[in-house]
Amino acid sequence: MATPTSLLDDDGAIVRKVAWRIMPLIMVCYLFAFFDRINISFAKFALQSDLGLSDTAYGFGAGLFVVGYVLFEVPSNLMLYKVGARRWIARIMVSWGVATALMMFVQTEWQFYALRFVIGAMEAGFAPGVLFYLTLWFPAAHRGRITSMLFLASAFAGLFGAPAAGLVLAHFDGLLGMAGWHWLFLVGGLPCIVLGLLVFVRLDDRIADAHWLTPDERTRLSLRIAEQGGAAGAHGSLLDALKTPGFLMLGLIYFLIQVASYGLNFWAPHLIRASGSTDPTAIGLLTAVPYLCGAIAMVVVGRLSDRSGERRRFVIALLLLAAIGFFAAGLFDRHTDLLVLALAVMGAGVIASIPAFWALPPKLVSGAAAAGGIALINTLGQLGGIVSPVMVGRIKDLSGSTTPALYVIGALALLCAALLAFALPESLRRREPRPSAASRSPASGALHASGIAFAEKAPKP
Repeated sequence: MATPTSLLDDDGAIVRKVAWRIMPLIMVCYLFAFFDRINISFAKFALQSDLGLSDTAYGFGAGLFVVGYVLFEVPSNLMLYKVGARRWIARIMVSWGVATALMMFVQTEWQFYALRFVIGAMEAGFAPGVLFYLTLWFPAAHRGRITSMLFLASAFAGLFGAPAAGLVLAHFDGLLGMAGWHWLFLVGGLPCIVLGLLVFVRLDDRIADAHWLTPDERTRLSLRIAEQGGAAGAHGSLLDALKTPGFLMLGLIYFLIQVASYGLNFWAPHLIRASGSTDPTAIGLLTAVPYLCGAIAMVVVGRLSDRSGERRRFVIALLLLAAIGFFAAGLFDRHTDLLVLALAVMGAGVIASIPAFWALPPKLVSGAAAAGGIALINTLGQLGGIVSPVMVGRIKDLSGSTTPALYVIGALALLCAALLAFALPESLRRREPRPSAASRSPASGALHASGIAFAEKAPKP
């Protein structure tokens, strides 16, 4: 009979097995979550033309998505904790896919507002639910790489989704009597329904339900997660999370990160178009550049942060990089080549900072406190998705340029880096213990070595 100590030896092969079982489907689901952000940004010009929307009205409609998301975020994630991830994530995917496809029928400004709110409400709980789900399956020493794999999907959404959106707008317009932006939302929504059904069939709620693992593997993995996951507030409540020092500061920090993220996601195609590029396909290809750089930065930072045990300083460095990108984009807004270079720097900083940040909350909360707490941090962060589109749209309507808004977002990224550097409690400032010798064994090394290969292959069916 294997002893607990021997069971904790060489867990890398098990983590790799779990990753290949769970992550491809989760990543594809996350990919389609970010297709919606890409599609609404590419549909901007056609929507404004067909519905008569100002930049402020477009920004308000884009922000209403986040209002629906925010209002239902915490209840949705608490329901996921109650009924199980498999059922609830499947429900989110199906209802959200239906609502996204219905965007093709929008004919008025108020229909646009209403449906964007509904789409946000249907998606609520997805991202924090998945993040919580991953804490149930992966030991802390591997979460930097695993979280980076997850968020690679958002980068791939821009890398492949932006050119695809440009091609749909350029070549599907008028097909079967439908506008190009109608097709954009239809092809973005229908696959989500299929993915929801696959989640219901494929995923398990707990390690104990994973019959594709052997009994020894289930025991070993459970022991490893218990050994590395003793966060404060274990099995607590949302109230316990709120009382934890540093918890609300993480919410403010994520709010500022999301202001930058939505600034990139919603306005990058507009910036490229305003710089002088008018072909939808070319705009799509150029918009993919910051997401490619973000994908590379995610993989590199995920591996380095796991290897070093340092989380906070990597987020600070990435936010400083994002600030440089926003300031440079404002300076070179009329020079396409230099603007794309600035967007590349911006994308590397903004996109990679999100998974790097999500390694911090599990250091404070776990159990039910993590389910509600992660959702609340995400909710506070998503308020940035309301502020950013409306702010940029309003500044453009008033000044005729997006440049002042880019400078404002750059300054907020600097503020966010300062909060991370000086305003967090000691529990979040400490470096995590480096992985044990067991975790650095050949099998664990194989996971390390396969991390990039897995991330490269998984999103490409």
